[in-house]
Amino acid sequence: MRGLICGPKLAACGIVLSMWGVVMLALLGIFFTTNSAVLIEDVPLTDEDTFKDLDPPHRAYDVYQKVGYNCFIAAAMYVVCGLFSCCQMKLNKKKEYLVQ
Repeated sequence: MRGLICGPKLAACGIVLSMWGVVMLALLGIFFTTNSAVLIEDVPLTDEDTFKDLDPPHRAYDVYQKVGYNCFIAAAMYVVCGLFSCCQMKLNKKKEYLVQ
C-alpha cells in the first residue's frame, strides 16, 4: 500500500502521545505567557537579565513570552505528528479492507 509507513499499533501510540503533548504544551504555553511565578525555575534567565538590567521584570517577562511561544510551536508540531498518525491509521484500516 502506497504511503503506509507504520503499523496500526504505532499509529495508535502516536495519536495518544500527540494528544498528550498538545494538551501539556498548550497549558505550559498559556502559563508561560501569563508569567506564572511557579515556572520561574524553568525560564532560562541569565545574570544579565536579572542583575545588570535597570528594569529586570520586563526582561524576565520577555523571556517568559519567548518560552511560551516555543511551547505553542512545539504543540503545533505535535498536532502535525498526530495528523500523520491519523492518516497512517486510516491507511492501515484501508489495507485491512483490501486484503479481505
